[in-house]
Amino acid sequence: MTATHSGSGSGIVRLIFIPSVVTLIITILRLIGELQHWSRVWFNPTAGGGGAIIGITWLAPIFGVYFALKLSGAGEGLERVGRAIMLAVLGLIVMIGGSFMAFAPFIQFPGKLAVGFLLILAAAALQLPAWPALFKTLLAYGYTARIPVALVMFFAIQGHWGTHYDALPPEFPQMSFWPTYVMTALLPQLVFWVAFTVIVGSLFAGIASAIFARRMSVSPAH
Repeated sequence: MTATHSGSGSGIVRLIFIPSVVTLIITILRLIGELQHWSRVWFNPTAGGGGAIIGITWLAPIFGVYFALKLSGAGEGLERVGRAIMLAVLGLIVMIGGSFMAFAPFIQFPGKLAVGFLLILAAAALQLPAWPALFKTLLAYGYTARIPVALVMFFAIQGHWGTHYDALPPEFPQMSFWPTYVMTALLPQLVFWVAFTVIVGSLFAGIASAIFARRMSVSPAH
């Protein structure tokens, strides 16, 4: 196996640089599209912004596969594909459960938000033992993708821009700026969406690795 340094800080920076730039460009394009009231199919300005074609959520599986191929090519590929996929699926289930715990209005008990976010963090952490190099890469990419969004939301919420970056969920209680920002922007972006990136990216990376390994095993010898 060729010695590589993809898991080092400098190696990760090189690996995520282009995906991070692409993600930032899409974030800026999304903001411009919503401010200019372009098509809602492409730029959904409602709370959550779900389903919009232009968005960075779709990039998690794409770059998960990209990172998997890059790491495999550098000699840091996945050794136990089945285990990685199983942990990713388990992480997805735990993340969904944690999200319901944190955000579902019909679930009410003291500390529910903390419990929910701890479950989400645990779901992401499940991916570490399966493929450490990929976990570190997706974690770093997740933060480079989501910190700019959190910054945009900081100004959007203050300025009432009329975008999905400042649109509040239905029945969200009236709060001052800082509690609103922490609850609707900072925690979701830097915890939930980073965990989502790690888990979904890991799942698609595992699937891509399985497909690649199968193709290699059935390729005729030359």
